[in-house]
Amino acid sequence: MADRPILNVKSLKEQVYDYLRHQLRSGEILPGSAINLDETSRKLGVSRTPLRDALLQLESEGFVTIYPRRGIIVNTLSLEDIKNYYQIIGALESTALLQASDKIGEDEIRRMEEIIEGMKRAIESDDFDLYYEKNLALHDVYLASCGNGNLVRILKTLKRRLYDFPRQRGFVKEWELASIAEHTELLQLLKQRKAAEAAAYVRDVHWSYRVQERYINQYYKKATSTLPRTER
Repeated sequence: MADRPILNVKSLKEQVYDYLRHQLRSGEILPGSAINLDETSRKLGVSRTPLRDALLQLESEGFVTIYPRRGIIVNTLSLEDIKNYYQIIGALESTALLQASDKIGEDEIRRMEEIIEGMKRAIESDDFDLYYEKNLALHDVYLASCGNGNLVRILKTLKRRLYDFPRQRGFVKEWELASIAEHTELLQLLKQRKAAEAAAYVRDVHWSYRVQERYINQYYKKATSTLPRTER
Protein backbone atom coordinates (compact mmCIF):
# COMPACT_ATOMS: atom_id res chain seq x y z
CA MET A 1 0.00 0.00 0.00
CA ALA A 2 1.48 3.34 -1.05
CA ASP A 3 2.16 5.83 1.69
CA ARG A 4 -0.09 8.88 1.66
CA PRO A 5 1.37 12.31 2.34
CA ILE A 6 0.67 13.39 5.89
CA LEU A 7 0.63 17.11 5.17
CA ASN A 8 -0.73 19.16 2.30
CA VAL A 9 2.25 20.74 0.54
CA LYS A 10 0.40 24.03 0.23
CA SER A 11 0.02 26.32 3.23
CA LEU A 12 -3.44 26.92 4.68
CA LYS A 13 -3.38 30.44 3.28
CA GLU A 14 -2.59 29.10 -0.22
CA GLN A 15 -5.43 26.58 0.02
CA VAL A 16 -7.88 29.31 1.05
CA TYR A 17 -6.59 31.53 -1.78
CA ASP A 18 -7.08 28.72 -4.33
CA TYR A 19 -10.60 28.12 -3.04
CA LEU A 20 -11.56 31.80 -3.34
CA ARG A 21 -10.00 32.06 -6.80
CA HIS A 22 -12.02 29.04 -7.92
CA GLN A 23 -15.18 30.63 -6.54
CA LEU A 24 -14.44 33.83 -8.42
CA ARG A 25 -13.58 32.03 -11.65
CA SER A 26 -16.69 29.85 -11.55
CA GLY A 27 -18.99 32.76 -10.74
CA GLU A 28 -19.96 31.40 -7.31
CA ILE A 29 -18.69 34.72 -5.94
CA LEU A 30 -19.79 37.52 -8.25
CA PRO A 31 -18.21 40.93 -8.86
CA GLY A 32 -19.84 43.55 -6.66
CA SER A 33 -20.75 41.07 -3.94
CA ALA A 34 -19.46 41.06 -0.36
CA ILE A 35 -17.36 38.33 1.25
CA ASN A 36 -18.41 37.62 4.82
CA LEU A 37 -15.36 36.75 6.92
CA ASP A 38 -17.19 34.86 9.64
CA GLU A 39 -19.37 32.90 7.25
CA THR A 40 -16.46 31.96 4.97
CA SER A 41 -14.29 31.06 7.95
CA ARG A 42 -16.96 28.69 9.30
CA LYS A 43 -17.58 27.18 5.87
CA LEU A 44 -13.90 26.38 5.34
CA GLY A 45 -13.26 25.38 8.94
CA VAL A 46 -10.31 27.77 9.28
CA SER A 47 -9.49 30.72 11.49
CA ARG A 48 -9.66 34.28 10.24
CA THR A 49 -5.87 34.54 9.91
CA PRO A 50 -5.32 32.42 6.73
CA LEU A 51 -8.55 33.84 5.31
CA ARG A 52 -7.38 37.42 5.85
CA ASP A 53 -3.96 36.58 4.38
CA ALA A 54 -5.60 35.12 1.27
CA LEU A 55 -7.84 38.17 0.92
CA LEU A 56 -4.86 40.49 1.26
CA GLN A 57 -3.25 38.70 -1.68
CA LEU A 58 -6.45 38.96 -3.70
CA GLU A 59 -6.58 42.68 -2.90
CA SER A 60 -2.98 43.15 -4.04
CA GLU A 61 -3.95 41.47 -7.32
CA GLY A 62 -6.98 43.72 -7.77
CA PHE A 63 -9.72 41.13 -7.22
CA VAL A 64 -11.18 42.54 -4.00
CA THR A 65 -11.12 45.72 -1.91
CA ILE A 66 -10.89 45.48 1.87
CA TYR A 67 -12.70 48.33 3.64
CA PRO A 68 -11.80 48.75 7.32
CA ARG A 69 -14.85 48.12 9.51
CA ARG A 70 -16.99 47.77 6.38
CA GLY A 71 -16.01 44.40 4.92
CA ILE A 72 -14.63 42.94 1.72
CA ILE A 73 -16.15 43.77 -1.66
CA VAL A 74 -15.36 41.87 -4.86
CA ASN A 75 -14.24 44.39 -7.47
CA THR A 76 -16.13 44.76 -10.72
CA LEU A 77 -14.33 44.71 -14.07
CA SER A 78 -15.14 47.84 -16.06
CA LEU A 79 -14.18 48.66 -19.62
CA GLU A 80 -11.84 51.28 -18.21
CA ASP A 81 -10.08 48.48 -16.30
CA ILE A 82 -9.92 46.34 -19.44
CA LYS A 83 -8.54 49.23 -21.47
CA ASN A 84 -5.82 49.85 -18.88
CA TYR A 85 -4.95 46.15 -18.59
CA TYR A 86 -4.57 45.84 -22.36
CA GLN A 87 -2.15 48.77 -22.38
CA ILE A 88 -0.08 47.29 -19.54
CA ILE A 89 -0.08 43.75 -20.92
CA GLY A 90 0.88 44.99 -24.39
CA ALA A 91 3.81 46.96 -23.02
CA LEU A 92 5.04 44.12 -20.80
CA GLU A 93 4.68 41.38 -23.41
CA SER A 94 6.43 43.56 -25.97
CA THR A 95 9.34 44.01 -23.56
CA ALA A 96 9.40 40.29 -22.75
CA LEU A 97 9.46 39.36 -26.43
CA LEU A 98 12.42 41.63 -27.10
CA GLN A 99 14.28 40.12 -24.16
CA ALA A 100 13.47 36.59 -25.32
CA SER A 101 14.14 37.06 -29.04
CA ASP A 102 17.69 35.71 -28.98
CA LYS A 103 16.51 32.59 -27.15
CA ILE A 104 13.69 31.72 -29.54
CA GLY A 105 15.10 28.95 -31.71
CA GLU A 106 13.76 26.19 -33.92
CA ASP A 107 12.30 24.24 -30.97
CA GLU A 108 10.33 27.26 -29.78
CA ILE A 109 9.12 28.04 -33.31
CA ARG A 110 8.01 24.43 -33.78
CA ARG A 111 6.24 24.49 -30.41
CA MET A 112 4.34 27.66 -31.35
CA GLU A 113 3.33 26.12 -34.69
CA GLU A 114 1.94 23.08 -32.87
CA ILE A 115 0.02 25.26 -30.43
CA ILE A 116 -1.54 27.32 -33.22
CA GLU A 117 -2.72 24.12 -34.91
CA GLY A 118 -4.18 23.04 -31.58
CA MET A 119 -5.98 26.37 -31.29
CA LYS A 120 -7.51 25.85 -34.72
CA ARG A 121 -8.75 22.37 -33.76
CA ALA A 122 -10.19 23.71 -30.51
CA ILE A 123 -12.17 26.39 -32.37
CA GLU A 124 -13.40 23.87 -34.93
CA SER A 125 -14.83 21.78 -32.09
CA ASP A 126 -16.14 24.85 -30.19
CA ASP A 127 -13.96 23.96 -27.22
CA PHE A 128 -13.27 27.38 -25.73
CA ASP A 129 -11.61 26.08 -22.57
CA LEU A 130 -9.04 24.21 -24.66
CA TYR A 131 -8.56 27.23 -26.90
CA TYR A 132 -8.01 29.41 -23.83
CA GLU A 133 -5.33 27.07 -22.48
CA LYS A 134 -3.61 26.89 -25.87
CA ASN A 135 -3.72 30.67 -26.15
CA LEU A 136 -1.95 31.07 -22.81
CA ALA A 137 0.53 28.34 -23.73
CA LEU A 138 1.54 30.11 -26.95
CA HIS A 139 2.39 33.33 -25.13
CA ASP A 140 4.18 31.32 -22.44
CA VAL A 141 6.64 30.00 -25.04
CA TYR A 142 8.39 33.36 -25.29
CA LEU A 143 7.51 34.59 -21.80
CA ALA A 144 9.38 31.60 -20.35
CA SER A 145 12.52 32.76 -22.20
CA CYS A 146 12.47 36.44 -21.21
CA GLY A 147 14.39 35.89 -17.97
CA ASN A 148 12.16 38.18 -15.89
CA GLY A 149 10.05 36.19 -13.44
CA ASN A 150 8.49 39.28 -11.84
CA LEU A 151 7.25 40.50 -15.22
CA VAL A 152 5.73 37.09 -15.98
CA ARG A 153 3.95 36.98 -12.60
CA ILE A 154 2.40 40.40 -13.20
CA LEU A 155 1.20 39.31 -16.64
CA LYS A 156 -0.39 36.14 -15.29
CA THR A 157 -2.29 38.09 -12.64
CA LEU A 158 -3.58 40.63 -15.17
CA LYS A 159 -4.71 37.89 -17.53
CA ARG A 160 -6.58 36.16 -14.72
CA ARG A 161 -8.32 39.47 -14.04
CA LEU A 162 -9.33 39.73 -17.68
CA TYR A 163 -10.44 36.18 -18.39
CA ASP A 164 -11.29 34.49 -15.08
CA PHE A 165 -13.44 37.07 -13.38
CA PRO A 166 -15.60 35.07 -13.81
CA ARG A 167 -14.79 32.90 -16.84
CA GLN A 168 -17.32 33.66 -19.58
CA ARG A 169 -19.55 30.76 -20.55
CA GLY A 170 -19.37 31.42 -24.26
CA PHE A 171 -16.91 33.09 -26.61
CA VAL A 172 -16.79 35.28 -29.69
CA LYS A 173 -15.73 32.91 -32.44
CA GLU A 174 -14.86 35.72 -34.83
CA TRP A 175 -12.47 37.10 -32.20
CA GLU A 176 -10.77 33.76 -31.68
CA LEU A 177 -10.30 33.31 -35.43
CA ALA A 178 -8.85 36.82 -35.70
CA SER A 179 -6.58 36.03 -32.76
CA ILE A 180 -5.29 32.89 -34.49
CA ALA A 181 -4.47 34.99 -37.56
CA GLU A 182 -2.59 37.44 -35.33
CA HIS A 183 -0.64 34.63 -33.67
CA THR A 184 0.26 33.32 -37.12
CA GLU A 185 1.50 36.75 -38.20
CA LEU A 186 3.52 37.03 -34.99
CA LEU A 187 5.08 33.64 -35.66
CA GLN A 188 6.07 34.70 -39.18
CA LEU A 189 7.85 37.77 -37.82
CA LEU A 190 9.72 35.60 -35.33
CA LYS A 191 10.70 33.17 -38.08
CA GLN A 192 12.11 36.09 -40.05
CA ARG A 193 14.05 37.23 -36.95
CA LYS A 194 12.23 40.56 -36.95
CA ALA A 195 12.21 40.92 -33.17
CA ALA A 196 11.45 44.66 -33.05
CA GLU A 197 8.54 44.28 -35.48
CA ALA A 198 7.20 41.28 -33.56
CA ALA A 199 7.34 43.22 -30.29
CA ALA A 200 5.56 46.19 -31.86
CA TYR A 201 2.91 43.87 -33.33
CA VAL A 202 2.19 42.37 -29.92
CA ARG A 203 1.82 45.83 -28.38
CA ASP A 204 0.10 47.75 -31.19
CA VAL A 205 -2.17 45.07 -32.65
CA HIS A 206 -2.60 41.97 -30.53
CA TRP A 207 -2.92 43.83 -27.22
CA SER A 208 -4.31 47.07 -28.61
CA TYR A 209 -7.60 47.99 -26.98
CA ARG A 210 -8.57 50.10 -29.99
CA VAL A 211 -7.87 47.28 -32.45
CA GLN A 212 -9.72 44.70 -30.35
CA GLU A 213 -12.48 47.00 -29.06
CA ARG A 214 -15.41 45.59 -31.04
CA TYR A 215 -14.62 42.07 -29.90
CA ILE A 216 -14.07 43.21 -26.32
CA ASN A 217 -17.49 44.87 -26.27
CA GLN A 218 -19.10 41.61 -27.40
CA TYR A 219 -17.21 39.43 -24.93
CA TYR A 220 -17.65 41.70 -21.90
CA LYS A 221 -21.27 42.62 -22.50
CA LYS A 222 -21.98 43.27 -18.83
CA ALA A 223 -19.18 45.83 -18.59
CA THR A 224 -19.97 47.87 -21.70
CA SER A 225 -22.16 50.40 -19.91
CA THR A 226 -19.41 51.45 -17.48
CA LEU A 227 -17.26 53.44 -19.88
CA PRO A 228 -18.71 56.43 -21.79
CA ARG A 229 -18.48 56.10 -25.57
CA THR A 230 -16.34 59.23 -25.85
CA GLU A 231 -13.66 57.65 -23.65
CA ARG A 232 -13.32 54.37 -25.56
